Amino acid sequence: MSSINTISPEKLARLVGVAHCPTLIDVRVDDEWRADPRFIPGAVRCAADSVGQWGGAFAERAVVVIDQEGGALGAGVAAWLRCARASSADLLTGGHLAWAQAKRPLVPGAKLPPRDARGRTVWVTRSRPKVDRIACPWLIRRFVDPSAVFLFVSAADVQGVAERFSATPFDIDGAFWSHRGERCTFDTMLDEWDLEIEPLRKLAVIVRGADTARLDLAPEAAGLLAASLGLSRMYTDDLEQLEGGMRLYDAFYRWQRDATDEPHSWPATKAGKAP
Repeated sequence: MSSINTISPEKLARLVGVAHCPTLIDVRVDDEWRADPRFIPGAVRCAADSVGQWGGAFAERAVVVIDQEGGALGAGVAAWLRCARASSADLLTGGHLAWAQAKRPLVPGAKLPPRDARGRTVWVTRSRPKVDRIACPWLIRRFVDPSAVFLFVSAADVQGVAERFSATPFDIDGAFWSHRGERCTFDTMLDEWDLEIEPLRKLAVIVRGADTARLDLAPEAAGLLAASLGLSRMYTDDLEQLEGGMRLYDAFYRWQRDATDEPHSWPATKAGKAP
């Protein structure tokens, strides 16, 4: 039985990637981080010994603390966060080691772009996004950096903005984070970040089909393309469109993870009778 104020790796795995996932805080000490410089998808690193300074930033938020083995260090940080009025602050049972030993996904820290002074990754791409340029920000915010910043500018300005504002360009010709062969930028990010999560890999096929005019790759590709083009007509502001698109990809991900075998037909089957 789980202790109070703890969460099991199994339960946390069901929360990673969904909109209501708690804030994940990795407080492993530097030596532990150097021994395994990977983090649970979506986690942010914070120094345990200065929690008194940064803990207030997580007031009114649900938090999961991740230390090396689920011990006193993480328990102490979680207790501090509860004092700082986090809505909840749980410790991951068994810590980072238990998650890794269960062979659950871990994102290599070295594969992330540099963060700004506030600890955020900053990305830049072409304005008026359709498929890949909404799918990739969704992936980043749900599985890599929940606080990531996205700048949408004209194609001609992407490189200049990247240089002036230390932003990472994506989904544009010549960028590291872009299409590779017949695979799109969403695929590139999954590969680089070792996100071997089956629903994500299946979603990637739908994204690829919608983004590269190969609607035969998946039956759902045409629907994703239609919804994406509709969103682009509903919003004139790219950031508002991104927020709308986040919910679209949340829905596709949850369908792929939880509901692909659920039928729906009309007329409804009467209770107690086979269809």
